[in-house]
Amino acid sequence: MIAIAYALPSILVFATSALLVLVGAVGVIVLKNPVHSALSLIMTLFGVAMAFVAQSADFLAAVQIIVYAGAIVVLFLFVIMFLGVDRREAVRVEPLVGQRAFAGVGVFITTAGIIALMARSHWVTGPPAVSSGGVAASTGSGNVRELGTAVFTTYLFAFEATAGLLIIAVVGAVLLARRERSVTPEEGLA
Repeated sequence: MIAIAYALPSILVFATSALLVLVGAVGVIVLKNPVHSALSLIMTLFGVAMAFVAQSADFLAAVQIIVYAGAIVVLFLFVIMFLGVDRREAVRVEPLVGQRAFAGVGVFITTAGIIALMARSHWVTGPPAVSSGGVAASTGSGNVRELGTAVFTTYLFAFEATAGLLIIAVVGAVLLARRERSVTPEEGLA
């Protein structure tokens, strides 16, 4: 009886977080409005953060809320609002001739490069102390310090490149969204 009373809060937290994740994920897929889908994504990310807290992974829960639910979804909402959710676009019209072929070549080169790099490193990523489960990783001591050291030394270029790519993506979305509109005589009088 005592074991059931002790496990009941854990079961309730798990059920609540699972329900948040599932309802939010279905909302991302089902909802037609992109803003509502982004808000459902926030609900999903909060459910995942709640599951991290239940597993005593407080750092991951904080990162989940700050980085993903905060920064990434705000970036999504900014781009959605900036591009306009109420406009219909002609998908068949290419504003830049040959952009689809160029994008396909870029995807192929990037994928081939990643596969070649992973094969060259024998499909193991990260330094050997991290990927093979070093002493500090197995005991659980110093994980945050090792994570910070890895992020700001070993993987600094990768994080900076990712930040640059995100900025380039936002600038590209802004440039593609800024099309000159011709003003009709009726609009000019208003």
